[in-house]
Amino acid sequence: MKDAISLGVGEPDFTTPWNICEAAIYAIEKGVTHYSSNWGTLELRQAIAEYLTDRCDVHYDPRDEIMVTVGASEGIDLALRAILSPGDEVLVPDPGYVSYVPGVLFAHGVPVSVPTRPEVDFRLTPEDLKGRITPKTKALILPYPNNPTGAIMAREDLEAIAEVLKGTDILVLSDEIYSELTYGQKHVSFASIEGMKERTILLNGFSKAFAMTGWRLGYLCAPRELAAAIVKIHQYTILCAPVAGQAAAAEALKSAKMTDYRDVKKMLRTYDYRRRMLLKAFREMGLPCFEPKGAFYMFPNITSTGMDSETFCEELLRQQKVAVVPGTAFGESGEGFVRCSYATATEDIQEAIRRIGEFVKSHRR
Repeated sequence: MKDAISLGVGEPDFTTPWNICEAAIYAIEKGVTHYSSNWGTLELRQAIAEYLTDRCDVHYDPRDEIMVTVGASEGIDLALRAILSPGDEVLVPDPGYVSYVPGVLFAHGVPVSVPTRPEVDFRLTPEDLKGRITPKTKALILPYPNNPTGAIMAREDLEAIAEVLKGTDILVLSDEIYSELTYGQKHVSFASIEGMKERTILLNGFSKAFAMTGWRLGYLCAPRELAAAIVKIHQYTILCAPVAGQAAAAEALKSAKMTDYRDVKKMLRTYDYRRRMLLKAFREMGLPCFEPKGAFYMFPNITSTGMDSETFCEELLRQQKVAVVPGTAFGESGEGFVRCSYATATEDIQEAIRRIGEFVKSHRR
C-alpha cells in the first residue's frame, strides 16, 4: 500500500555493521565456500561458548554441546522434532511467538496454552504453570524476553518456575533471541538457574542483537546426549549453516567483546528512546499499555475502541495506512491487543503515532 507505515515486522531497521559484513566477504575471497561440520565451525562455536560464559554465566562445551543453526527458528524446530513423540504435550505461554504452536503440531505434539496476563506484566507464573501440567507434558517453551509483549522474567521469577519443574522430567526450550535487548535489567538465562541446565535447550541467534535477520544464523545449546540426538536431524535436513555467514557471526561476537558491545548498545539506546516515546503516546491516547522491558515491541490494549484485534488492524491500515499486528496472531490471550514494533525509523514512528491517535479518537466508544 502506497505511503503505508509498517510497525508490523519484528526486524531491526539497522543494517548489519560493516566489520561483520566484511568478515563474510573476506571468507569468500579466501575460498571458504565448502561445508562446515554439521555442528558449525569450531571458531564460531568457541566464540558462542565464550559469549554465553561472559554474558549469561552458563557454560557449554563448544565441541559437542553447541550447534550452529539456520536461525533460532531452525533450532526450535529441531528441538521439538527431537524430543516429541505423538501426543506429547508442550506448554506454550500465550501470547507467544507465532512459530511455537505450528512447530509443536508439525512434530505431532499437542500445544497447551498457558495464558499470561498484563496484571502480572505478562510473566509466566508458577501457579499458571502448575495448572497446565499433566502426565503427558513433555516440554515447556520459555520465551523471554517475549515477543509480542516485551515482558521479561527476573531471576526470582525463573527460580519459581524451576521449583515447579523439579521432580518432573519436563524439558525446557528457552528461546533467548532477545537476550541483549533489555531495558534497565540484565537478562537472566534459564540455563543459569541451579539444576536447570541439564533439562534446558537454550536457543539464541544473531538476528536481533546484531541486526543480522537475513543472514539466518542461530545456535542451539544442550547437554551432549540431547545435542547428539538433535544434530542427527540437522545433518539430514540442513547439513550445516552457511559458512560465510558463520565467519560473519564469529566476527560479530569477537568484535562485540573487544568493543564492549558498542554497536549493540548504540542500537539499544535508539530502541529505548522509541520505546519510551511510543509508550507515552499510547497512554496519552487512552490505550492502556504495559511497559515492555525487553525486545522491541509494544502491546497496547485497544478494547476501548469497541473493535476486536483483527478489525482494529484492518481498519487502521485501510483508514490511516498504518500496519500493526493483531494480538490474536500470538494466541487467544492476545485478543484485545495489537503488537507494534518500534524497530522502525523514528520519524516513521512519530508519523504513525499521529495517525493512530486520529484513528483512536474517531473510534472511541
